[in-house]
Amino acid sequence: MIAILLNDDSFEQDIRELLMAFFPGETFTHREEEAGQARLCFTGRRTGERGECFEMALGGGHSASIRPDFSDRTQAKNAIKRSLYRLLCGLTEKELPWGSLTGIRPAKIATSKLAEGRDAAFIRDYMKETYFASDEKIKLCIDVAEREREILKRVDYQNGYSLYVGIPFCPATCLYCSFTSFPIEKWKGKTHLYLKALFHEMDYAAGRMKGRTLDSIYFGGGTPTSLSAEDMDAILCRTESVFPVKEAQEFTVEAGRPDSITREKLKVLKNHGITRISINPQTMKQETLDLIGRRHSVQEVKDTFHLAREMGFDNINMDVIVGLPGETPEDVRNTMEEIRALGPDSLTVHSLAVKRAARLNIEKERYSGFKPENTQEMIEITARCAAEMGMSPYYLYRQKNMAGNFENVGYAVPGKECLYNILIMEEKQTIMGCGAGTTTKMVYPDKDRIERAENVKEVGQYIERIDEMIERKERLFR
Repeated sequence: MIAILLNDDSFEQDIRELLMAFFPGETFTHREEEAGQARLCFTGRRTGERGECFEMALGGGHSASIRPDFSDRTQAKNAIKRSLYRLLCGLTEKELPWGSLTGIRPAKIATSKLAEGRDAAFIRDYMKETYFASDEKIKLCIDVAEREREILKRVDYQNGYSLYVGIPFCPATCLYCSFTSFPIEKWKGKTHLYLKALFHEMDYAAGRMKGRTLDSIYFGGGTPTSLSAEDMDAILCRTESVFPVKEAQEFTVEAGRPDSITREKLKVLKNHGITRISINPQTMKQETLDLIGRRHSVQEVKDTFHLAREMGFDNINMDVIVGLPGETPEDVRNTMEEIRALGPDSLTVHSLAVKRAARLNIEKERYSGFKPENTQEMIEITARCAAEMGMSPYYLYRQKNMAGNFENVGYAVPGKECLYNILIMEEKQTIMGCGAGTTTKMVYPDKDRIERAENVKEVGQYIERIDEMIERKERLFR
């Protein structure tokens, strides 16, 4: 536990997120009476006649006093975080790859500077001085931002939109997962209830977006292919009947779990012209698959991939997770070699982030011996292998509690990038979300504003309250 004691809460979230970056998985308290039980106590006070000073201390002689410009919140926040970062580096004797930067979309910094006409040298200096980011991460940001700019030239932000359809079912819940997903077995014989509510929402959404350009479609979850071939066919037929699917630049379906994929289901996807699928091993180490609750074998991953290629799918993504409990750099290297042998068209490398809703976090006593560990060596193995497969980074995001404080990176060979992934990260286009646990984002590019409407996560609640979910969207668009 870490105690945060402040006499002004204006920057509490920023301070907490930086502390989380150094101490992932820690809990926090703001109660002074609990500070004595904490492993670390941070105190921060605004002082001076007009509150112009900010004094902070971590104990053990690690303290600082600064005078940030409180009239500019962004500058004040960055100044406080820089000072706290120096104290934490001294306390822990380590530095973070992203420095004091805790935002989840670091590439947006480089993108915005490029839009202002700044060059790579300016961005490097800015990110080094403002966040103490490492040279490797700054280069990654710039590379991603430059590639994104080229890809997004074909998108009309003002008049276009993307569609996300959530399928909240999985064969089983993985140890690290916190996404909206429910065991498909519990909904056997009842999925038609979900489809009925989903179709009602899709009909509304299609009507609301009529006349706008549909740029990309993404079916995620959960695992869409945990549904039967008949249910998948029904959803895709409904999508085609109410949305202008043929004008979309891409149509992705996350097949995801190899144990949920059959020839019959792939045939359904192929018949509906799906342009991109994911087959996600996460790791090619069988012992780890068994530990994290993936009910498939390494051989099933290979067999499923070859089946999809045989059936004509020429844009296949594969996901891997770095930092899984007990895995070493050698395990990561072996996973990447197996993936290189398959030859996917894109690769998404996730640094494990254990959220509060994950079993690995909820059942801490049971899994106390499993510690996620990610290193620069592991990240470099994945980046090097992606480059050797002819892939370049094209999207990037970060999460809280990430092992090693690294990032998630999407790599792709030229022409096989996922447009939706870029749009959801850059938040430059309206995303219409349909299904349990989805979020609709209404983007106003000319006003630099985003409004959101969220759907409930639990499937039964979604079915019962579908009219309320539609009304939430209607209020948003009004």
